[in-house]
Amino acid sequence: MNLEKVIFGFFLVMALTLNFGFFIGDLDNPQHHHEYELAAAIIVNLFATFLKFGDRSQVGAVLLSTSLVADLQLIAAATVWIMVVHIQGQPMTGTESETMASIVSLSGGALVANVVSVLLLVIETVILRR
Repeated sequence: MNLEKVIFGFFLVMALTLNFGFFIGDLDNPQHHHEYELAAAIIVNLFATFLKFGDRSQVGAVLLSTSLVADLQLIAAATVWIMVVHIQGQPMTGTESETMASIVSLSGGALVANVVSVLLLVIETVILRR
């Protein structure tokens, strides 16, 4: 068993599951979307992106691009959250459903990129086994 591939797969799947955990729930209910879970998703996604820089194959390039998309989407979601709560000073309650809907929608885009990344990893694994 290759430890490097285990670590790589672990961080890809962890990025997907953390992003899914943040995404799931009522779209406009801030109590269903915790900021620490968004922060954890960003950190794990960034680490997964870092791990993808060593691969020089075509699949590696696509994996890196999907990871960069997920990073940008999650960072944009965090930026919206920071702008509303810390710069504009508005509390994140149920009355700001438009803001929370934007944040969750951005994380949904990152979720799609993470799903594509994991699917590519599974396809590459199946092809290499034969």
